[in-house]
Amino acid sequence: MSKIKTAIIGSGNIGTDLMMKIGEMSDVLEVGCVIGIDEHSESLAMARERGYATSHTGIEGAQELDVWKDVKVVFDATSAYVHQKHSDICTAQGKQMVDLTPAAIGPFCVPVVNMDEHLDAPNVNMVTCGGQATIPMVYAVTRVSNSVPYAEIVASVSSRSAGPGTRANIDEFTRTTAKGTEDVGGAQKGKAIIILNPAEPPMLMRDTVYALSVGGDEDAIRKSVADMCADVQAYVPGYRLKQEVQFERFSGNNKLHIPGLGTYEGTKVTIFLEVEGAGHYLPKYAGNLDIMTSAGLGTAEAIARKKFGAVT
Repeated sequence: MSKIKTAIIGSGNIGTDLMMKIGEMSDVLEVGCVIGIDEHSESLAMARERGYATSHTGIEGAQELDVWKDVKVVFDATSAYVHQKHSDICTAQGKQMVDLTPAAIGPFCVPVVNMDEHLDAPNVNMVTCGGQATIPMVYAVTRVSNSVPYAEIVASVSSRSAGPGTRANIDEFTRTTAKGTEDVGGAQKGKAIIILNPAEPPMLMRDTVYALSVGGDEDAIRKSVADMCADVQAYVPGYRLKQEVQFERFSGNNKLHIPGLGTYEGTKVTIFLEVEGAGHYLPKYAGNLDIMTSAGLGTAEAIARKKFGAVT
């Protein structure tokens, strides 16, 4: 069987890296067209060099391309505020949406946690780069705890790896990531912070996860975190623990007070992560973008196999 044709909306860093990954790595997907709004963008030039159809007039122009009728999967790598329009057009035409913006119209999808639950959804949302890096760890704590009343993540990325789309979506990033720690990670209350670090040379993506575990055993949490790290490394080899998981107990006269939530007895779990990119198109310090494109590609391939009968 021939590969399933895809369209990529967005000719920025994420869209370009996704184009490279599909072309070089995928056994079931192929690039049908790349869609942007700047005729002279580097990404559209690269797409044309590779023989892909392009549109520089957005999704309106893409629908006039001969290949559009054959496209079954559409990746949106633009911004949250325009995704609704793209989703409405594509889902009305029966095309599968894989959303790499923080729009969160469709269900949150983090491959190692809940991908199988959403393979039939017409629009799946890949949360955010910070979400893809940290939600697996929140879930790793949740699955071996009685409860996780609170989880907080801090994502630090190189300022160089944050393009105009990322910067325009900062508010959506924090809201969507926090919601993802709850809906997918299992925390009762989540919070997310992003830091764009201008350090030179550019730093690798660093993430810190704080989670309050009630009823969790330290050895069980440590093993669950290590197992989850290995699962993520299956599609993001540069994903790793930066140091051992840290624990701090709160009980008796030393209870943990969380403003706005209450006072708790339990174990504060701190997880330090580092994400190095694969370097397909983006520099290796842009692990924040690499983990998004890797998660989106893996999800789209699984959908293509189940929904469209793609075979390797």
